[in-house]
Amino acid sequence: MVLGLSIGFVLLFVILSLYNIDMVADGIGAGFAWTARTLGSYFQLLLLLTFFIGMGLAVTPAANARIGNRDTPEMSTFKWLSIIMCTLLAGGGVFFAAGEPVYHFVVTPPAFSTGAGTAEAVPGALAQSFMHWGFLAWAILGSLTAVVLAHAHYDKGQPLQPRTLLIPVLGERLMQGWLGGVVDALCVIAVVAGTVGPIGFLATQVSFGLHELFGFSQGYGTQLVILVVLGAVYVTSAVTGIDRGIQMLSRFNVFLALAIAAVIFVFGPTLFLTNSYTQGFGEYLSSFFRMATMTAETAPAWWMQWWTVFFFAWFIGYGPLMAIFVARISRGRTIRQTILSVAVMAPLATTVWFTLLGGSGIYYQLTGAIDLTEALNNFQFDMATLTVAQALPGGTLMALAILLLTTIFVATTGDSMSYAIAVVGTGHDDPSPLIRAFWGIVMALMAAILLYMGSGQISVLQQFIVITAIPVSLVLLPSLWTGPQAAYAMAREQGLIVGPKERKHG
Repeated sequence: MVLGLSIGFVLLFVILSLYNIDMVADGIGAGFAWTARTLGSYFQLLLLLTFFIGMGLAVTPAANARIGNRDTPEMSTFKWLSIIMCTLLAGGGVFFAAGEPVYHFVVTPPAFSTGAGTAEAVPGALAQSFMHWGFLAWAILGSLTAVVLAHAHYDKGQPLQPRTLLIPVLGERLMQGWLGGVVDALCVIAVVAGTVGPIGFLATQVSFGLHELFGFSQGYGTQLVILVVLGAVYVTSAVTGIDRGIQMLSRFNVFLALAIAAVIFVFGPTLFLTNSYTQGFGEYLSSFFRMATMTAETAPAWWMQWWTVFFFAWFIGYGPLMAIFVARISRGRTIRQTILSVAVMAPLATTVWFTLLGGSGIYYQLTGAIDLTEALNNFQFDMATLTVAQALPGGTLMALAILLLTTIFVATTGDSMSYAIAVVGTGHDDPSPLIRAFWGIVMALMAAILLYMGSGQISVLQQFIVITAIPVSLVLLPSLWTGPQAAYAMAREQGLIVGPKERKHG
């Protein structure tokens, strides 16, 4: 059922787009605008509550419970953190890291009143980017939900599927039937839509980069070659599994990201980056609630739907499958380690990365070395990344390194999501390599078809993500109370805390 509904959606989307591309674009555009306007505040509240309840849970004695009844972690801390960073930050974060802070610098976000393009606008520009890619975004990707799934799977033997998140509310019998299949399929569709976007954008970004750097053709042929290479990399990685391919790609990527970060920090505008990070992070904390609770009433509707609501809905769409992935790789970790690594450590690393790339972009924009105003007003983020990369120390070499990094980041998303979708389809955590390969190929094919229709179709699919976030958010919602319940149940079973029954007998 999951396979049928998911593939059915992919085929329907492609057939309808071939039949009448404008009808599909207009229909999804209208649904996108309505969802952003009507449910934007609900999405924001869901993220806020998930983060704060997760933080509250992390300081309780129950957070000492270990996932999967193992005394020692399944993998080393470095491997574990690098997989979390690469999978969750993924292509989206790298794609937007250079352009988004510069965009908020040249177009002042509604939460701030500083003059656009001035030195005073720097902290607000970084703070707004941190809001979109920081604590709230990461918390929804695998804190409370991962705890619910870990308890259900390792302690109760329930499948690693999105439907399992609803068993505490709707009961096992109901979720084992057709309703469970629909829930799983909706979550898979949200992830397919969310992953095909970065895969397609990467093809346009790399072809633009190769054109600018080496004069290659920027046409569809080049994009197709890039998709074939990218698909081959992440399908091979997904087939070899978490312990080999996914882990190796993630580790290589972390080392490459650290090398790029060191070069930017040491040879780039070091003092400006240090000061900007300090001010930007301070602004993020002091304006946190103002930015997180801004609605279409207090900000321009177009701004809310294309920025805050779009990103928050995108993360919600990824939520259930990312939680499956986090639960799968965190055996032997405590609940506290899992929540803090996903909802605190990873966002802090993200803010540093956004400051290095985006902060450098702001510096070069401020000093007049580059001018991205027109490109960013037209949402040409592929151009922004490359322009900033070429302005950095090392020029062409740095641009190539960042293109390689972005490619591998998208590959790590492709392989982990191919794996997670295969887990959902089969219901156990070691799905057949053929099923993993199948999903990887489907996503690359869908990106190729949409690029053939024009890159505008990929942005239509991106808008569709916001619509898919509606049902997925309802799957995530119960974890606000079932997450702490699962944590306390695990702690009682492991003898870490005493339950009411034991207290009575004692």
